[in-house]
Amino acid sequence: MSSVDGSVRGSVDVLVEVTDLTVGFGSLRAVDGLSFRLEKGAALGLVGESGSGKSTVASALLGLHRGTGADVGGSVRVAGIDVQEASDADLGRLRGGRAAMVFQDPLSSLDPYYAIGDQLAEVYRVHARVSRRAARARAVDVLDRVGIPDAARRSRSRPHEFSGGMRQRALIAMALACEPDLLIADEPTTALDVTVQAQILDLLHTLREETGLGLLLVTHDVGVAAESVDEILVMRHGRAVEHGPVGAVLGAPTAQYTRDLLGAVPRVDARRALSEASSAAPEVVLEATGLRREFGRGKRAFAAVDDVSLTVHRGETLGIVGESGSGKTTLGRMLVGLLKPTAGEIKPGGGVRPDVQMVFQDPVSSLNPRRSVGESIADPLRARGERDEERIRGRVRELLERVGLEGAHYDRYPHEFSGGQRQRVGIARALAADPRVIVCDEPVSALDVTTQAQVVALLGELQRELGLALVFVAHDLAVVRQVSDRVAVMRRGRIVEQGPADEVYDSPQDPYTKQLLAAVPALDPDVAAQRRAARRELATA
Repeated sequence: MSSVDGSVRGSVDVLVEVTDLTVGFGSLRAVDGLSFRLEKGAALGLVGESGSGKSTVASALLGLHRGTGADVGGSVRVAGIDVQEASDADLGRLRGGRAAMVFQDPLSSLDPYYAIGDQLAEVYRVHARVSRRAARARAVDVLDRVGIPDAARRSRSRPHEFSGGMRQRALIAMALACEPDLLIADEPTTALDVTVQAQILDLLHTLREETGLGLLLVTHDVGVAAESVDEILVMRHGRAVEHGPVGAVLGAPTAQYTRDLLGAVPRVDARRALSEASSAAPEVVLEATGLRREFGRGKRAFAAVDDVSLTVHRGETLGIVGESGSGKTTLGRMLVGLLKPTAGEIKPGGGVRPDVQMVFQDPVSSLNPRRSVGESIADPLRARGERDEERIRGRVRELLERVGLEGAHYDRYPHEFSGGQRQRVGIARALAADPRVIVCDEPVSALDVTTQAQVVALLGELQRELGLALVFVAHDLAVVRQVSDRVAVMRRGRIVEQGPADEVYDSPQDPYTKQLLAAVPALDPDVAAQRRAARRELATA
């Protein structure tokens, strides 16, 4: 394989050296005096909440702030090159040649119109003077290396024909095409199921073992860091709060912020104090029997949900877990009335039709950016016939305050709120209809752990105050255990196991449930290593 320019390919033991890095955007100081080093073959995790500056640091390593108007100070050296002083040509050779980046959302990083293999081959030809045939062969080789089955055939597929996990593997393959010394992975598993997440993390670990690749992992998920890195650097407000070996930082953190961050992480092995609904003979507020939902027609028809029955009781939380494609979101949309079942029925408990509302995964896409949040929250009130604008505005202010925002926020727009605040707006809108049941579809999956904990606590508080029943749909098993009285596990449209949360988690009966639980990241690096070895042994058996 052709090498990049010798001026970039220096022989150094220190792969990354950052000294007193500052990055400012106008009056905002996103990174403030950060310093760290990364040796060849080592792995460092940048951990922190949204807005801590960790992604800004990752971008600075490749000089991606150049030309954006950002004010960058300090020193950044990557693979022997001074990123601040490098020419545009040298930076071009560095990016993809010696250092490569894998982003959170593969769909936004891959061209939807071109085959995956063609995109990989093009990246390779930018850095290596080879023929198109050789570049295509290289593309197939790296796709096979990252675990894409039948790589030669699948290389001709377009991004939409790949699953989320396969698209992330394709991005990693693209990053590996030129055999870089450094891989920067920015939230590479955030949108993935626990089993697919475990596969991606195992892949990164194997690549490090086989190639000596250095890894900089950017994540808000402490468990993902525990699975993947040697050292952790905890960031807050652009600064380093704590930095050290992963076992020491997670096992005996010295900074209060690190302790708070770890305290907010949901634990899959922690029992939950059951709600009052689970200790009595509770009222059934919603009952589904034999639900089936088909999509497509004729030979292409498939059942996303197949013969699902469940009950929801007043004041309890029913957790529904499963991987992408298991049918859990389709089930939730049927319960709320957004989808009509192909077969089966949904009945209200006691013959009284409950108001069922939904809180969506992505509050950005579920809120109209051209309307104030107050107007969005008011929609259910107007839909029920309320016409007195003064009463509507007063009720919306009450709802905003109930979810921890301010009544004066009525006239603000969605872009003026953080992710956690937007989710609170979504909850307020659901409450406006005075529901008896709220279906929460992945309501915290896009949030960092502390914001996640705040939203979960808010839902629990509202549930106790109002007697709400919650159906909590999520792929994060730890969060589901934290909030649920009962749990239903879905696979391929069916419920394979359901019961009290503690029974399902502590004594799972179905092999699929056991597989899901075994894939949950462990905060103890030693336990994580044992699980990784067990998964590897199982895969090669």
